[in-house]
Amino acid sequence: MHSDTPVTLLGGSEVNARDLDDSLARAPLLVAADSGADRAMALGYQPDRVIGDLDSISAGTRAALPPGRLIHVAEQDSTDFEKALSRIAAPGVLALGLTGRRTDHELAAWHVLLRHPVPPCIVLAAEDIVFLAPPRLDLDLPVGTRVSLFPMASVTGRSTGLCWPIDGIDFAPGRTIGTSNRASAPRVSLTFDARAMLVILPKTQLSAALSALI
Repeated sequence: MHSDTPVTLLGGSEVNARDLDDSLARAPLLVAADSGADRAMALGYQPDRVIGDLDSISAGTRAALPPGRLIHVAEQDSTDFEKALSRIAAPGVLALGLTGRRTDHELAAWHVLLRHPVPPCIVLAAEDIVFLAPPRLDLDLPVGTRVSLFPMASVTGRSTGLCWPIDGIDFAPGRTIGTSNRASAPRVSLTFDARAMLVILPKTQLSAALSALI
């Protein structure tokens, strides 16, 4: 599915209505991952597309959608989030409704970000945003902003503008992670030798992340 503007991708977990409104103001095309269509309809929005194996969408929502909006993906080797994200060609994706309910689905979402670095995707959670860092990332943040780095594989990097520089650190799951670093300057610049680092920021910094990624 192609879009010239960023896309909002909605999963089936709980979503703050204000977050969805804000996301759609920034990314106006709404794609639902399977039962995310029910969540969208409950919040007063009709999705432009529904992508997934379609085993969770309710019969009522299915009947309410115009013909052609359902994209059925039968394979069972991926989550509905991955089925949807991998079929979106857009400048960027804002994803909601993926966290806070099932831990296995939430962990799978971080796996999907690693597997599909394009298009850039920002996941909105209750308090934070999470995205996969590109090889170079420049973030304009208020001094003191929390910047957490979580490696999904072995990765090293360099930084300016962090209270605790990451230069020379070999990050890897089960070895070294970068929880609760902080911005020490108005611009935080990061470079990485692999696309394997998740960046976690307060949700208030969504605009900064969008400007850096899209």
